[in-house]
Amino acid sequence: MIGRTLGLYLAGRFTRAILSVFGTIFVLVYLIDFVEMLRRAGDIANVTALNLAFLTFLRVPAVTEQILPFATLGGAMLAFISLTRRLELVVARSAGISVWQFLMPPLAIVLLIGVASVTIYNPLSALMKQKADAIEISLFGRTEPSQGDTSLWLRQRSANGQSILRAEKSSDAGTRLGGVSAFVFDLSNHFVERIEAVRAHLEAGAWVLEQARLIRPGEEPRDLDTYRLPTYLSASQISQSFVTPEAVPFWSLPDFVDRTRAAGLDATPYRLKYQVLLARPLLLLAMVLIAACFSLRFFRFGGVAQTVSGGVAAGFVLYVITKLVTDLGGAGLISPVVAAWGPALAGGMLACLVLLYLEDG
Repeated sequence: MIGRTLGLYLAGRFTRAILSVFGTIFVLVYLIDFVEMLRRAGDIANVTALNLAFLTFLRVPAVTEQILPFATLGGAMLAFISLTRRLELVVARSAGISVWQFLMPPLAIVLLIGVASVTIYNPLSALMKQKADAIEISLFGRTEPSQGDTSLWLRQRSANGQSILRAEKSSDAGTRLGGVSAFVFDLSNHFVERIEAVRAHLEAGAWVLEQARLIRPGEEPRDLDTYRLPTYLSASQISQSFVTPEAVPFWSLPDFVDRTRAAGLDATPYRLKYQVLLARPLLLLAMVLIAACFSLRFFRFGGVAQTVSGGVAAGFVLYVITKLVTDLGGAGLISPVVAAWGPALAGGMLACLVLLYLEDG
């Protein structure tokens, strides 16, 4: 087994390299986002640069959390190449230490970083994003410029069955709706009626639809001043549909999923986010193994640029595949567990296969 002194030395080198790359990316993202905030707030009075700097600081952690795998890949390649160019890994090999032995300290450090990013950094960044979204709404009226169809869809349950609501606009965290269409089904999921209403608001146990038109199969449409549509939804549950998965802390996701399901809303994005966070340490381990595949060669005759490019390309391919599979999971085409864990497992196993071929023949 690798000695304690060498293990701590390698662990320290990799920790500094990964944190340095992550810190550099954090600063770059902060500067870019701060410039964007200045542009968006150019026509808004009474907004100072200090306010925007604080808002940017609240926004950046949620963004940089997504690029942690790339920071791990870059830091690992930087550490491996530095150790190889200074012949430290050559000396370690000559002492009988295999690649699998001196990979243990970096993998252990990355595993700790992955666990800390999920259990500490993610809850902190989620809370900061919630605060940032609230500030953005107060400043700009919305968090991001809206594009495409901005209508609100809600699926709900009641003692009489399920119903689907569509609203052209909403306010008060979704408790007041405008341009409402409601499709009502019985307990056997058979269509019962359709209600068109100018506006609606939520009361205890029911939606109150105003200036409504009731349409039932085989009957003439009827105009009603108000129509009460039963619901189990509460104001807090409706507001959950406006909370993005990135704004929910890791420790709150299981309860959030249960409450969203109980309300009859789609919990797939939150289930997927929870599984992605659980799989993050494994994804970071895969990034270190990929870095090892491209950074352990002795660079006596150059070729560093080609090696670094190959490692970055491999990491980018894994990221694209991860993103693609995650989108499929978010659309409900594959299981959230498969979408979250599949790419990390496949990338790690392929990297181990390449290392076995390169190092052990």
